[in-house]
Amino acid sequence: MDTASTVLDSAFWTTAGAIVLLLVLSGFFSGSETALTAASRGKLRTQADKGSRGAQRALSITEDNERLIGSVLLGNNLVNILAASLATALFTRAFGEGGVALATLVMTILVLVFAEVLPKTYAISNAEKAAAAVAPVIGFLVTVLSPIVGTVRLLVRGVLRLFGVRIDPDSQIMAVREEIAGALQLGHSEGVVEKEDRDRILGALDLSDRFVEEIMLHRSNIEMIDADAEPETILEQCLQSPHTRLPVFRGEQENIIGVVHAKDLFRAMYEQAGGDAERMKSFDISKVAKAPYFVPETTTLDEQMRQFLRMRSHFALVVDEYGALQGLITLEDILEEIVGEITDEFDPAEENIVKKTADGSYLVEGAATIRDVNRATEWNLPDDEANTIAGLVIHEAQMIPTKGQVFSFHGFRFEVTEREGNRVTGLKIRPLA
Repeated sequence: MDTASTVLDSAFWTTAGAIVLLLVLSGFFSGSETALTAASRGKLRTQADKGSRGAQRALSITEDNERLIGSVLLGNNLVNILAASLATALFTRAFGEGGVALATLVMTILVLVFAEVLPKTYAISNAEKAAAAVAPVIGFLVTVLSPIVGTVRLLVRGVLRLFGVRIDPDSQIMAVREEIAGALQLGHSEGVVEKEDRDRILGALDLSDRFVEEIMLHRSNIEMIDADAEPETILEQCLQSPHTRLPVFRGEQENIIGVVHAKDLFRAMYEQAGGDAERMKSFDISKVAKAPYFVPETTTLDEQMRQFLRMRSHFALVVDEYGALQGLITLEDILEEIVGEITDEFDPAEENIVKKTADGSYLVEGAATIRDVNRATEWNLPDDEANTIAGLVIHEAQMIPTKGQVFSFHGFRFEVTEREGNRVTGLKIRPLA
């Protein structure tokens, strides 16, 4: 009885209580670390905008994750080591030398269940809520421990430098664009995000990485007005054309002197003619055409869209580095990269750019862009070296293929079905897998 009373004295219960308190603190540090690193900064920003001080504090302390994690780990290790030391002393006093092994076993179970798994499971399930709740305390801890954490950080970087490893402070900042794109792709693969929604958002994100030359209408397909043509011919062409704006050239098609809007053309012709056919013959379209707007082919789609909005213009002619005409681009072309094909009652009936055949192959026009084909089929054909399907085949084959030639690359079989001059106009594609 005397031995038992000696063991279970006030010092025993005080030590046991201290161990329990340290386990609670360990659980708090573990859960805080998980909550603050797993919480979405976007959701925290939304809560902060609604007046949540905890969310605002969480955003502030997660800006420097290295300092945050260093402070939390320092606190967590301190309480864990202290708890283990007290438990070892307590069990040794109660059970002698065998108490060391028993203390190790008991503390491992207690720390694993109550200080690691339990708090981290809750934190990862309620990341934003938990992060906002613990942010004030963790923020105070980060401030208090910053001198120690700073010293440890310098020591760690010094040791890593000895092994040739250099830490870039900016390398830990996750690019928002990649985060959004990855979340969309993951959501689509899990069936949470619809394909159309994914394509629209990714299309908007990609505008800054794509150039006007990738989506422009090539000069071989541009409909133009000859300024020297008869007024009746010009009027008939504009009436038959599905386009509202048409480039005007004089002499040769490279010599663009302006861009005419159909409404301006009709108004000017009506004012000059007034029902008199003879007066129509002296009509000069160059006086109606507006000055052409030229843009380099290396302009990004994002910048070009901003220029269109700034200039209140919808139409631009694309030139290369030598000033030669390459094609044209409109605001509608850029918007179609986000929302998909835009058609109205005046557009010709559009057919699907990809047609599936009975044998599982796909018929594709050579001028179809790789991006559009990928979006229509869920393929992942590379578009780094070429913009169109025909361009991809020519790049991989290192030649202009003839009709009937077959190539296999990137996991697909490509058969040339049509060729006009030096242009590959039709292909049959079949996945090899």
